[in-house]
Amino acid sequence: MKNFSLFLVPVFFLFSFTKVKHPYHVGSMEISYNSKSKTFEITGRFFLDDLESALSKKYGQSFHFNDPKYKNQLNVALKNYCSEYIRLKTNNKFLKVEFIGFQEDNESVDIFLETEAVNNPQKVEVALSFLYNLFDDQINIVHIIVNNQRKSEKLTYPNRYVYQNF
Repeated sequence: MKNFSLFLVPVFFLFSFTKVKHPYHVGSMEISYNSKSKTFEITGRFFLDDLESALSKKYGQSFHFNDPKYKNQLNVALKNYCSEYIRLKTNNKFLKVEFIGFQEDNESVDIFLETEAVNNPQKVEVALSFLYNLFDDQINIVHIIVNNQRKSEKLTYPNRYVYQNF
């Protein structure tokens, strides 16, 4: 533990004097099948500043989370962004994915989505390329949960596909 602490001190000082908010670009997406509603409930979590930059680059205008006057613009932009950068297919059928909303804090944004109903998903395919339009070192961690069975995979740019059987 002492060696680990000695490692963290110089790293902390190195990054506290730079303008980089974080030295890595990573996000996560949890895709969980709800057997009662027969839908996939999807929650994505991404760094707030990365998502602002990606939306600004994509749509050519400024976006600012944590500023109420941008909430409507952000809802429209995130809905469009999600429809382009995530696709879900199960049992060889593409599912309609609906944007539900988002919630932000000082450092991250949670995005909420839900699919149309589907019975007994056995093969789940995901195409996910969030923030690939901004970073060529983006990592997206994908968790798929069906009937309490969890399978996870790490996607690194440019890989965007996950295939899992349940």
